[in-house]
Amino acid sequence: MISTSIARCMSKDFARIHPDMPVVAASAKLMKYAMLGGPVVDGEGQLLGWISEQECLQVSIQVAYHNQRVATVRDIMRNDVLCVTLDDDPLELAQQMLGDKPKSYPVVDARRKVLGVITRRHVLNLLIEQLASFGKTA
Repeated sequence: MISTSIARCMSKDFARIHPDMPVVAASAKLMKYAMLGGPVVDGEGQLLGWISEQECLQVSIQVAYHNQRVATVRDIMRNDVLCVTLDDDPLELAQQMLGDKPKSYPVVDARRKVLGVITRRHVLNLLIEQLASFGKTA
């Protein structure tokens, strides 16, 4: 049986995006942390939304090719963000990630302060480590 916690596999080193940041600057932050998306937070680290690499790409194309629309993160961020907590089960999250749900999630506390980010890659790494410790390989 594999048992572990979200805290063990989430990343605490992630791009913290602010709502008034230009989308191009947010894109650069996502690239720096090699993330496909990131949480949009206020000054106290509370979750306001989520911005994806795909949304940043769309705006960056408009700026680069059409010299249009210098947007801020607030203009394009998603407000309906699915989150996980430290109490959630990583294996249940892995099952959820197989479907149509997002592949990256902010990890939040009870006040919605962002503690980290967990992605499919984090969960897969955890599974690989756990299986190796049991001497199992696929």
